[in-house]
Amino acid sequence: MKLAVFHRTTFIYAMPVTQSVNTLHLEPRTFPYQKTISALIRIIPATRVRRFTDLFQNITHHFELPGEHSRLEIESRIRVHNLPLDISQLSRDATLAAYSDSSVREQVWPYLQESRWVSRHPEVWRQALDVTSGLVSIFDQATALMQWIYQEFTYDPGATNVNTHLEEAFQMRRGVCQDFTHVMLGLCRAVGISARYASGYLYNGPRDTLVGAQASHAWAEVYLPAAGWIGFDPTNNTLADERYVKVSVGRDYEDVAPVRGSYHGTGQCRMEVLVEVEKI
Repeated sequence: MKLAVFHRTTFIYAMPVTQSVNTLHLEPRTFPYQKTISALIRIIPATRVRRFTDLFQNITHHFELPGEHSRLEIESRIRVHNLPLDISQLSRDATLAAYSDSSVREQVWPYLQESRWVSRHPEVWRQALDVTSGLVSIFDQATALMQWIYQEFTYDPGATNVNTHLEEAFQMRRGVCQDFTHVMLGLCRAVGISARYASGYLYNGPRDTLVGAQASHAWAEVYLPAAGWIGFDPTNNTLADERYVKVSVGRDYEDVAPVRGSYHGTGQCRMEVLVEVEKI
């Protein structure tokens, strides 16, 4: 499946601002099952953009606008070619014992630790133990945790914001894909499953049955020996297959925010976001 994504973020300031500094994660590298065909980033006002790779191998863009401006527009256009997801029975049957291998341990260790938005909370740990009780394989445990979040949590865009911590979302049992993903990361890490945050987009056509396609989407990825990183989407209770466009990965949202920046000037700012994903 080939997918095209158009993403525009517009900041409109009540008064001219200066010293705008921004970091973007809007261009995907090539992942297993996903090849990047093309990617274009456009900034208005026009400025020089520096492109580099961060510590998680994400393609990152950085730019600065020192002069006055009343509007900032960031636009990306990407095209990817996705292959059908294929997980072998060997990977589905793998247990946590496989993490003891030194080569595997090196890859999974950073995603077993606490991070800014994902903590080791006792209640999360107890819940993870209850949900995974009696299950042996990593795949079965991750699937059970994903299904539990899908059944127990309510999708509510007004309940949380980008600064909501895992512990808050866990107590409220509501939020959006970012919150569901942080909760799943906490549950997985609590029982020793290496899990990381994936940010990108979701193709929702033509049946329009999935949640989260109207903006940037997020899901968890679990490391399965022999298969690598496989996506589990607790918002939709499904594996991240060829309908998903992965842009960046990290320990939590802090590492993968599509647009992050600061500026000097008025606090009155309106943000408008437009995301379109289509099959080509």
